[in-house]
Amino acid sequence: MLKQITNQAVKQIICLCMVVIVVAPILLTLFAALKTKAAINTTSPLMFPAMDELTFDNFKKVLTDKYLLLGFKNTFIILAVSLVFNVIFGTITAYIMELFEFRGKKLVIALFFIGMLIPSFVTEISRFRIIQGLHLYNTLGAPIVIYIAADLMQLYIYRQFISGLPVALDEAALLDGCSYFGLFTKIIFPLLAPATATVCIIKTINIINDMYVPYLYMPKNKLRTLTTFLMNYANAQQGSWQTLAAGIIIIMIPTILIYMFFQRYILEGVAAGAVKE
Repeated sequence: MLKQITNQAVKQIICLCMVVIVVAPILLTLFAALKTKAAINTTSPLMFPAMDELTFDNFKKVLTDKYLLLGFKNTFIILAVSLVFNVIFGTITAYIMELFEFRGKKLVIALFFIGMLIPSFVTEISRFRIIQGLHLYNTLGAPIVIYIAADLMQLYIYRQFISGLPVALDEAALLDGCSYFGLFTKIIFPLLAPATATVCIIKTINIINDMYVPYLYMPKNKLRTLTTFLMNYANAQQGSWQTLAAGIIIIMIPTILIYMFFQRYILEGVAAGAVKE
């Protein structure tokens, strides 16, 4: 009995520590966003601002910034186009690699995984030259092409999910006269909803949080994204940390909403019970 109680207590302490590690940075950012510049310099970052020092001016300043809506617009365009093509290319490629046999298949799979293992900064010079050669520098097309082509994570997720689908689904559809294209669009793709939700969440977080690619490939002010918009408060205004914290909180909201929308698809076993063996 004592051993069980001890194990349970250890588990709860570990879970509590993980919650603190995840929640603490968000709370500290929120505290900073509610403080004045003077309070930021005189109070502990761990303390909630005093009621007489509590202010929402930082949020007002961010929400009235002309570049905020522009950042949302550019980020949304990049995100939407990138997700659509990542899902289309990822599902089709994984479908072909899992269900079809062709000459050089193992080599193709090996090349895909080698591409996943190579760090992006190693190929940065060649990638920059390619973007310039395509005349995409300082356009929204530059990050879109990079986000579609440079990250092959979705291919791994889709392949793992397709490999776990019942083979009887394919056989039954083909016996009923369904074409391979019909098999993919009517059966395989709908069953990939949990994998697609996972890809969308991971890609969305990566794209919204990415500062390097937009900063390097889109230096124009009219092409600012949410991350390069935040750099305005970190650099140009020389340490406006309270405004930067307010901007982070505002930009965090869409990511949370997207996760809340997609999480039910991840937890849902769409393929479970589809076929009785």
